[in-house]
Amino acid sequence: MTNQLDTLFSALSDPTRRAVVEQLIHGPATVSTLHDGHTMALPTFLKHLKVMEGSGLVTSTKKGRVRTYQMRADTLRAGADWLNAHKETWEGRMDRLAHLAEQMERTRS
Repeated sequence: MTNQLDTLFSALSDPTRRAVVEQLIHGPATVSTLHDGHTMALPTFLKHLKVMEGSGLVTSTKKGRVRTYQMRADTLRAGADWLNAHKETWEGRMDRLAHLAEQMERTRS
């Protein structure tokens, strides 16, 4: 699980790849559609897609000369679940810290 999370978060660490995720949330898209709006050369963009596919974040299918990518919701969900579990832990700690600070403030007054 840790290795999968590492590759997922590594894939999401790049703004170009996050932009592709934003596009694919709306449904499958071809390479040319995904590349539209990006100023980088196509071979460079394809490297980003390869990283995303290697992380399990997306899958692709090829029909003739057209390659189409789509999100893998299960991989994205695994990352979200991990973040949510840690969010709850830290929110609990922050609530306890805020309560302690209030108690200390009342004691000083």
